[in-house]
Amino acid sequence: MSELRKDLVTGRWVIIATERSKRPDDFRRNNLDRPAERIGFCPFCEGNERKTPPEVYALRPKKTPPDTPGWRVRVVPNKFPALNPGKPVQKLTQGVHQWLPGLGVHEVVIENPDHKLELSELPVEHISDILGVINSRIEAIETEVQYRYVQVFKNKGREAGASLSHPHTQIVATPIVPKRAKEEIYGALQKFRQLKECVFCRKIRQEEEEGKRIVLKNEKFIAGTPFASRFPFEVVIYPITHSDHFTDLSGKDLISLASILKELLGKLKATLGDPPFNLMLHQSPNPAASRDPQETAAAYHWHIELFPILTKVAGFEWGTGFYINPVSPETAAESLRTGF
Repeated sequence: MSELRKDLVTGRWVIIATERSKRPDDFRRNNLDRPAERIGFCPFCEGNERKTPPEVYALRPKKTPPDTPGWRVRVVPNKFPALNPGKPVQKLTQGVHQWLPGLGVHEVVIENPDHKLELSELPVEHISDILGVINSRIEAIETEVQYRYVQVFKNKGREAGASLSHPHTQIVATPIVPKRAKEEIYGALQKFRQLKECVFCRKIRQEEEEGKRIVLKNEKFIAGTPFASRFPFEVVIYPITHSDHFTDLSGKDLISLASILKELLGKLKATLGDPPFNLMLHQSPNPAASRDPQETAAAYHWHIELFPILTKVAGFEWGTGFYINPVSPETAAESLRTGF
């Protein structure tokens, strides 16, 4: 029988419709039947550095100049940005309408020089380097208080929204805190006042006790399918120690996160046949621009959400805000743990 499950933080309801379920293997993509990708020209490949905007950050040997080959990780402004850098601006109004100029930052983190080398195939140390670069870019962007929120995300595959197949991650900073982040932070604050502790920390303890939705765990991080999963095989990675902001990570933390991320992506690939996916970092707003950063820091817990693109959001979901998930999170976690 279907279940209505409520997300403890946001109050969002999800329908778990197991009678509509497909076997996990039914979601597996048969990549063997698809023709080999035609790469053609790729501006992110090594040797094409002059075809992108000038790099703003890179891991490369000290003697190599910017925008030349030899780099390991490279960050460039998006050539077609959603937002553009600028000075603080006021909201504009016309009657009941409000708007802002398109102020912000839009950068691309090119994860490695090899077009065909996916994140899951990189060594843990290289993934840690990528995470460290993202950490550094967030810190640099947040020195400018007009950027109130920094969103990090990765789209893999055309179905997930990627226009270029060369492995990359994007960073977008906005002059307002997005509604989704506001809702999550508001829910966390309400639960913090009720429980007298971080609701995410409470959730992590309960998931560890029950065990049935945990996929992976190491000394620093835990990955599992949310109780109210919106999508089949949706997975969330949490730091076990409370932290509200990604930039709290140290060098050892980055290695631990890289390790669990590599293993999780490998499990998704093995279980589902290398599906397209979206990966998003959820963290507190820029503390320099927050009204009460201390309370938010105590109540909120940063995390990474990842879900493969296996189903489509359609009229019912858009019309009601409900999500219909045909695979229970318990089944998904078991499949990812065991590979079946």
